[in-house]
Amino acid sequence: MTNYKTIETTLDQGIFTIWLNRPEVHNAFDETMLRELTSCFETLDHQTVCVILRGRGKSFCAGVDLHWMKAVSQNSYEQNYTESLLLSKCFLSIYNSPKPTLAVVHGVALGGANGLLSACDLAYCTDDATFSLSEVKIGIVPACISPYVIKRVGEYGAKELMITGRRIRGKEAEHFRLVNKSVPAEKLDETLDELIALLRTSGPKAMSHCKTLIHDVANRLTLMEAYDYTARMIADIRASDEGQEGMNAFLEKRKPNWVK
Repeated sequence: MTNYKTIETTLDQGIFTIWLNRPEVHNAFDETMLRELTSCFETLDHQTVCVILRGRGKSFCAGVDLHWMKAVSQNSYEQNYTESLLLSKCFLSIYNSPKPTLAVVHGVALGGANGLLSACDLAYCTDDATFSLSEVKIGIVPACISPYVIKRVGEYGAKELMITGRRIRGKEAEHFRLVNKSVPAEKLDETLDELIALLRTSGPKAMSHCKTLIHDVANRLTLMEAYDYTARMIADIRASDEGQEGMNAFLEKRKPNWVK
């Protein structure tokens, strides 16, 4: 495992957990954390079942580090642009991960933290978690996180959250679809175990193919382009080793070989 300064990683039976590890500042991110997260997501082991993104200490992530924000505010336009690309690259590396990704939110998720969780495939939180897209309160906008937040909550949900900058708790975040599920804190581990159990019974390559399929249909293809693309994809996958094993297991009423 790589040694990082601002994050920690653990691997347990195919479950790769990335811990934001600056608890003294509620895991606020700076340039180093963004670079380390990007590198981590871009170099995932192909044996990984799924990736979980969490925060050490009292919170998931308090957004941008104030010291870094102060330094960036004094930069030239070109320097600001370069720094902002670090944000965009980090979120895109999470969104493009070939493995299923899950954000687990507790404490606070402020500002750019919502980009981290929105770029993940799934997001779960505790009922008492607090969310806010509060950039407007300091005269700026949640620009780099917007593609992922808008995908999650839709145009008009994004307008309400981004324009008001108001704080919401877990159940309201679930209502907005900013997270998939909000649960009492004492139920969080049980809920995660149930989800991981479901992922373990899915074909590893099939999950990655699903991510590619959804990405291309949602972002790249017209309806008529998808007409042929999807037919070719399923034909290829049915003929693959994993596809053959999965269909044969179903017909023979046994577990496929990826289920231990």
